Amino acid sequence: MELDFTTVLSRWPMLRDGALLTLELALIATTIGFAIGVACAVGRRGSVRWIAAACGFYVEAVRNTPFLVQIFLVYFGLSSLGLSLPAFTVALVALSINVGAYATEIMRAGFDAIPRGQIEAGECLGLSRLQVYWHVILLPAVERVYPSLTSQFVLLMLASSVTSQISTEELTAAANFIQSDTYRAFETYIVVAVFYVALSLLMRAGFWALGGAVFPRRRRLGTVI
Repeated sequence: MELDFTTVLSRWPMLRDGALLTLELALIATTIGFAIGVACAVGRRGSVRWIAAACGFYVEAVRNTPFLVQIFLVYFGLSSLGLSLPAFTVALVALSINVGAYATEIMRAGFDAIPRGQIEAGECLGLSRLQVYWHVILLPAVERVYPSLTSQFVLLMLASSVTSQISTEELTAAANFIQSDTYRAFETYIVVAVFYVALSLLMRAGFWALGGAVFPRRRRLGTVI
């Protein structure tokens, strides 16, 4: 068997555009998913039972169903409601819902790791409930679980390849088109694998820089990621 990468690499603009779309999907879904995770983690730990139950149902439903099924549920569910949205938007919604559930459990673990005495100390200092949540609970919790969050967000970027099933023109979709056009499937997916490794390293480097800026103590200890 002879390997011929020239026909695949001659279509590098398509791979580049697919990689950029993959990265865009991942970064936007990461931001939305993190916000969902924080909100649902707070809801699950709250005293309002129906909110805690709803957040718990959401987390269990997402974590116990395949991501591909979730994409199809969002895609065909919105269509049945008369909402004809672009594939990118549907993929973004599905990715955000998925990563939000996992971020919920990660953040809940971070919240549970905050000592009760630390919270009481903040209350004794006269901090408002919002200030206690921000300074005493949220920021220290994020710092504790930051490595787990970053790993989950990188996995989200890799999982975005599944969105090619609804015609999202990301990296895997570009690879599928190229291999069907060139009949060089092995070479195509080797190149795509290299692209995914590069995107993973790029995201990890970005999260490392962000963690070093937001959590200087972790930077001094060398435990940002």
